Amino acid sequence: MSGAPWLTILILVPLAGAVLTAVSGLLPGGASRGADRLPKLLGLGFSGAALVVAALLAASYSVGGGMQYTETYEWIGAFGASYAVGMDGLSLVLVLLTVVLVPVVLLASWPDTDSADGRSPRAFVGWVLALEAAAIAVFLATDVFFFYVVFEATLIPAYFLVGGFGRRGAGRAALKFLVYQLVGGLVLLGAVIGLYVESSRAGEASYLVSDLAQLDFSTGTGRWLFLGFFVAFAIKAPLFPVHTWLADTTEKATPGVSVLLVCVLDKIGTYGMLRFCLGLFPEASQWATPVVIVLALVSIVYGALLAIGTDDLMRLIGLTSLSHFGFIVLGIFVLNTQGTSGSILYMVNHGLATAALFLVGGFLVRRRGTASIRELGGVEKHAPVLAGLLLVAGLATLGLPGLSTFVSEFLVLVGAFVYAPWVGAVAVTGIVLAAIYVLWAYQRTMTGPSEPATAVTSGATPDLGAREIGAIAPLVVLMVVLGFFPMPALDVINPYVEDVLQQVGVSDEAPTVPASQPEGTP
Repeated sequence: MSGAPWLTILILVPLAGAVLTAVSGLLPGGASRGADRLPKLLGLGFSGAALVVAALLAASYSVGGGMQYTETYEWIGAFGASYAVGMDGLSLVLVLLTVVLVPVVLLASWPDTDSADGRSPRAFVGWVLALEAAAIAVFLATDVFFFYVVFEATLIPAYFLVGGFGRRGAGRAALKFLVYQLVGGLVLLGAVIGLYVESSRAGEASYLVSDLAQLDFSTGTGRWLFLGFFVAFAIKAPLFPVHTWLADTTEKATPGVSVLLVCVLDKIGTYGMLRFCLGLFPEASQWATPVVIVLALVSIVYGALLAIGTDDLMRLIGLTSLSHFGFIVLGIFVLNTQGTSGSILYMVNHGLATAALFLVGGFLVRRRGTASIRELGGVEKHAPVLAGLLLVAGLATLGLPGLSTFVSEFLVLVGAFVYAPWVGAVAVTGIVLAAIYVLWAYQRTMTGPSEPATAVTSGATPDLGAREIGAIAPLVVLMVVLGFFPMPALDVINPYVEDVLQQVGVSDEAPTVPASQPEGTP
């Protein structure tokens, strides 16, 4: 591709869409009857354009070529901050996940923002596109100060999407979400200031990741700065014990917003652990590994147990993500090739499977008028397509072979057993528990006798329509393709994994095979 600033263009496309959508009421016909369709069509158009730009970048990306499409411009020279973006294997797969999920969410959420419900389609689509732009900027940022700015900027659209469009009680859930994230942001700000002090002492102040990675922090300083970054990212991920905002938010938010929060924004936490915790503080990362692994194992088991005992379907799906993020963090901090590659692939596959689960679950809740599992039942008799897609998404979530999550989960478990057999043994229990909460939830909602109609529904639950199937179909296709053929994604991920593990100072020992000996030789 030419020398155009493609990454900036990728960020600006959804941002321009957000602005245009916000003012669409002023356009000709924007205030007429049927104007609800205009912002939705604009949202699909601009998110589709972002998908095309990202696909073109992926097609021309050089595997193993390191950071590419880089742009660096001085921003605030007084303390060494730059507008700096670039794309490597880690950035590429998460940007692709983002640009795939946003149009899916907009299509699946088509009826959730009708003005007849007292909601503004312009506000919903505008905030979604703004969130997309901020998330893409986060994954592309190669300057720590710029990263911090867009890291915090993601909270603004997320807060309004949760509080303005969710179920009853969404305002309180949005406030809890915001408080947790702001606390994490303040801790991160302290660490960012600490980086400025350290880089100034070493010479000219700089926030560029490439410059900071060359600094030789003292042991104490490196560990304190690591903790600042890690705490912020553990809240964002989330990781036990700073996870309690997650279930409340996914219970009250609309399904589409829950997808954006859990499948896109929460990946910023685990992305930051790889990019900054391991990349900038290698000694501290090794020092903290035993504690982080214990926290990850607790998240895996505790999240699964909470999911088993939950009656609200959307809350249950949120709690499954606590367990899955435990797997992702575990893969990062076992510090070997299998675990780290598996964790990055897990980020992508978790995004696909959980997005499908949230959206299909949302379709069911919208039809039945309740998210209570005990009030559902017998849905598969009347809505076999809905039931089938919920089953596929659930099986992907529990790691069924042939679906994408299995590959990443297998790699993480291999890495865990390589690190320590007891760690792998505890992590495996998460798979058993996942089978329980997925299959039990499916049995209670889809099989058995039909429950009485609710106040919202009268009669049989209608099956999915063409628009809803069209929204879920790309996710199912990607889950199957990556389940049988994950190598294109791993080919992009593995060079980054080699680089980051080299930065941390660990290397995997190649397996040894005894040399063949002539027959009869002792």
